Amino acid sequence: MMTEWIISILLLIGGSFVLIGSIGLVKMPDFFMRLHGPTKATTLGMAALLTAAIIFFSTSYEGMSVKEVLISLFLLLTAPISAYMMIKSAIHHKLESVERTKGKKNVEDAA
Repeated sequence: MMTEWIISILLLIGGSFVLIGSIGLVKMPDFFMRLHGPTKATTLGMAALLTAAIIFFSTSYEGMSVKEVLISLFLLLTAPISAYMMIKSAIHHKLESVERTKGKKNVEDAA
């Protein structure tokens, strides 16, 4: 009974973070701001969803599910690295940004 509540709460938290990250992807004005939605909120949301799946499958079946652990590791390792690579590519191609983008001076200095 208690595990069902924990799973439900993790699913709600994960779904909320994925929704917020998706809205941020659509609503932000430039590439540099738009990248924060999927890499920050959505990664945290997917981690909560996968944690709920790990708990569900470990209580429903015998043993712990290795698939969800591997997916979590892959997601948490590749999301920041891919975001970093996209930002470096955008800096290299001198992608335009809006005036209110924070850290714009640091980006121009790094290029």
